[in-house]
Amino acid sequence: MTEGLSLFRTMLTIREAELALARLFADGEVPGFIHLSVGQEGVAAGVCAALGARDSLASTHRGHGHAIARGIALDGFFAEVMGKASGICRGRGGSMHVADLARGMLGANGIVGAGVPIALGAALAHHTRQDGGVAVAFFGDGALAEGAMHESMNVAALWRLPLLLVCENNGWAEFSRTDTQVAARLSALAAAFGIPHREVDGNDVFAVAEAAAGAVEALRRGEGPFLLEARTRRWRGHYEGDPQRYRDPAETAEASGHDPIARARARLLAKGTGEAGLEALEEAVREAVLAAVAAGRAAPEADWAEARHGAYAAAEA
Repeated sequence: MTEGLSLFRTMLTIREAELALARLFADGEVPGFIHLSVGQEGVAAGVCAALGARDSLASTHRGHGHAIARGIALDGFFAEVMGKASGICRGRGGSMHVADLARGMLGANGIVGAGVPIALGAALAHHTRQDGGVAVAFFGDGALAEGAMHESMNVAALWRLPLLLVCENNGWAEFSRTDTQVAARLSALAAAFGIPHREVDGNDVFAVAEAAAGAVEALRRGEGPFLLEARTRRWRGHYEGDPQRYRDPAETAEASGHDPIARARARLLAKGTGEAGLEALEEAVREAVLAAVAAGRAAPEADWAEARHGAYAAAEA
């Protein structure tokens, strides 16, 4: 039951943080674009629950949930997305490049599929050092046509690297249905490289957590890469503010009927968790997110002169 409450709390925190970011973006308090994972919280929470401190993770452009599930502090997270100096990357990365190497979070990534070869490198490092760690690469189904994806699967299989490939399959590749962009099925693609594949209901956080735990155990035993395909739903547009004219409104409305948080809540209640306890947890999460937003607003703006350090050579006198 304690584990179930932890998964529930993680999903709630992701959801409340994403909704807060949507409001901040609408009010002009977040620079650039943001890509929200509302409705997909079960995948991030379930997978990251299987990881330990020694493990690594590479994310996507839709990576807020992965960062939060990996344990990045909310204050540093919000400050980063808001472009503040107290952000986890000093406001230099923003929404699509949140990273925290102290937690093995190798970063979100604005390039489709680009986190996969980064995680592959981390998996090679774990393998070479024999430190027992595993690397996780999150990617969407739109990344299946990327050459780097196929190359990474090939190398991981050849060298039997501890790489967990996690596909958040929401059926969409940006503005197009994935089945109009990618001919291959992920199970068949995995089989071509001899990589074990398992498909799971991504909106059932308990099923995701169980599948991820089993995969991670196999990786730690040296059994080589593993591919976990989590079927989920994208509630919102490709980016925040996307009018979604390419999408059937009925599908958009139907997606919220597969809420991983509502499903987990119902299961916890059925298993004996009290309503009052869940309400108290929900309120505590909302307060934590509001406090982090307030801290982000109060934080100093990122300094451009400082940001240039490490990016440009000093001018000669």
